[in-house]
Amino acid sequence: MAGLLAIAIKERRILVTNYYNRADHNGCNGASRSSWSCYFFVETSSDCRKRAFELMQSKASWAEGPVKIKENYTSKQIWLGSIPRMWGEPWKYLQPTTEINGILITNHRKMDRRWWIAQATRYLMRFPTEYMCGLLNVARHSAFGLEAAKLVLKSTQNDSPKVGTTTRTKSDIERLVWSNHRPYIPRPLLSMHVRMGDKACEMAVVGFEEYMKQAGNLRRRFPTLKNIWLSTEMQEAIDKTKLYPDWNFYFTNVARQGGNMTMALYEASLGRETSTNYPIVNFMMATEADFFVGALGSTWCYLIDGMRNTGGKVMSGYLSVNKDRFCRMYVPSENLRRHL
Repeated sequence: MAGLLAIAIKERRILVTNYYNRADHNGCNGASRSSWSCYFFVETSSDCRKRAFELMQSKASWAEGPVKIKENYTSKQIWLGSIPRMWGEPWKYLQPTTEINGILITNHRKMDRRWWIAQATRYLMRFPTEYMCGLLNVARHSAFGLEAAKLVLKSTQNDSPKVGTTTRTKSDIERLVWSNHRPYIPRPLLSMHVRMGDKACEMAVVGFEEYMKQAGNLRRRFPTLKNIWLSTEMQEAIDKTKLYPDWNFYFTNVARQGGNMTMALYEASLGRETSTNYPIVNFMMATEADFFVGALGSTWCYLIDGMRNTGGKVMSGYLSVNKDRFCRMYVPSENLRRHL
């Protein structure tokens, strides 16, 4: 979708999505069934969508070029095509904030593409729908609900109204300002996305211990850090959390991949609805964290890092246990060290 959005902007077109197979399940009802808008705000206005589908019924529109579809472009154009340049070259001015195996990355062969994917991902996922918010609320309640309830009870036990008094009305600042706060999350929170198993055919994989080693590096700098949102398909990673009693681990309650099961078989065992919903929930929860550990060789981690860079978390940094395909490993120069 990021590649198609880039093509649309470069050709002065409007991107309109149609069938999204991952949303073709009973959780997505009505017009949002089989649509990206089941999970996130539509990519363009309803008027633009209506006009686009009208034009698709016209043979002249196809012949004269106002309408193009994905099949009009090659995979190379979509996945590796040039990005929009109308905003200049902002990637040249980004401060390095990604560390791979202890080395701060100062050069990236595809900095422009990395910047663009971050912008496109943030745009396409800018507003979750009511359905998506409901999924997130369930996940938050399951992970943090009991803890939040205990905090509320503890904070109000000495402020309870006396018998016979009327209920206190909320002040204007409570109604108009503080009511807009986000749901409770234990902070500071570390996002950790662990990829193992059959992902080894695409990237170098490491054990859970290496991810926790990076978490330990973070805690040495930020000693109050003790909470981890763990997103992973691997049951092995969940089982190993018991070896780290000094950390609080939170994760979604779903069956996970075990043994030599392939990803395809694992997703099939969950069904389309669950195998779509829980990864997106994990992704959105990960983007709300304060610190980040993962494996940038994983597309999911790559996208989480993009959301970090566009969501006010740039200076949180990203610690990776491996590199992505476009990365060059350079040790920072003395000039850069002084700048940092």
